[in-house]
Amino acid sequence: MPYTAVLFDLDGTITDSQKGILRCTQYALKSCGIEEPDIQKLICFIGPPLSYSFAAFYGMEEPMVSFAVQKYRERYSEIGWKENRVYDGIPECLQALKMQGCQIAMATSKPELYAKQILDYFQLTPFFDAVVGSSMEHSDETKAELMQQAMRQLGISDTEKDHVIMVGDRKFDAEGAAACGIAFAGVRYGYAPAGELESYPHICLANTVTALQTFLTTPQKR
Repeated sequence: MPYTAVLFDLDGTITDSQKGILRCTQYALKSCGIEEPDIQKLICFIGPPLSYSFAAFYGMEEPMVSFAVQKYRERYSEIGWKENRVYDGIPECLQALKMQGCQIAMATSKPELYAKQILDYFQLTPFFDAVVGSSMEHSDETKAELMQQAMRQLGISDTEKDHVIMVGDRKFDAEGAAACGIAFAGVRYGYAPAGELESYPHICLANTVTALQTFLTTPQKR
């Protein structure tokens, strides 16, 4: 039978949010006295928690990390979240899953407030049975912790994990799925560097949303 519950990442999986994230990151870095004219160098910020990214990629420490996150959200809350679009085929994919009686949840490192705002804006909220994101106060939750919260909200027990799958575009999604003991399907149309997804356990790597839908709605041998 197909999977009965699907957890989705947001950025690079449901929506193409690159423009907003990169521009807000650039704005935050400039506020910290760091000029980064090549915006493409900031793609590494898409996926992991913001606090992790500023520390890992620019060597920031507290209180600079918190200040950078604050400046990022300053722009994101006003305009960045709208610099975004839904990938073609996503509404149809979600609809097909719901028609099969599948539970759908979101597990994203983006603050939950923004995730819900984006789903409302693009009229995708009705497809989701649960939406879990990081808190505004603590943005360092691991992807596994967010997935566990999503599964708890769906009422999924440990004995039902064989029928749950995480869909995402980065290694953080794959690592989280492995830590939670659930399957992982990677999407190559997102923001992972070449070869990243192939390096982690996966049951599917989809090049397009159509290919993802076909996989998720087709009975799998497990």
